Amino acid sequence: MTDKTTHDSTDGAATGDEPPVAETDGGTVTQAAEDHRETDYLDREVNLLKPSTPFMRDHLKLVWGTFIVWILTTWGPVTLTFVATETMTSLTILGFPAHYFMVAFFTPTASLILALVYSWRRDKLDEKYGIDTETATGTSAPDAAATDGGVDE
Repeated sequence: MTDKTTHDSTDGAATGDEPPVAETDGGTVTQAAEDHRETDYLDREVNLLKPSTPFMRDHLKLVWGTFIVWILTTWGPVTLTFVATETMTSLTILGFPAHYFMVAFFTPTASLILALVYSWRRDKLDEKYGIDTETATGTSAPDAAATDGGVDE
């Protein structure tokens, strides 16, 4: 029998009826974080169209939302220039033709801002589900990478 909270094998003896307890550092643990810790993701099917866990559903909403905004900010000015060529070439923004300004300034700036928004929202999502990237990777600092090919001695 496999204990789903630690992934250790037991000899088949009953482990008791107590629910698993999440250990914290004194902070509060949300129900979403508790459920996330109790989920055995190795047994869950990953399906981008029908996510099987709340974390996967919330993350997929974030991914699709930011993807749609990226499509609109990246292809919107180009499509608008194709559809309304006369307006986009005659209209000026800060002395530049609108189509040039939108493609040269708006699109890259929107992509950078969108990356920051995604990063911030993903951090909030990780916080909601109790995911700590420092303990998940086993390092406490970003500069603690192994320089000898990853071999611990």
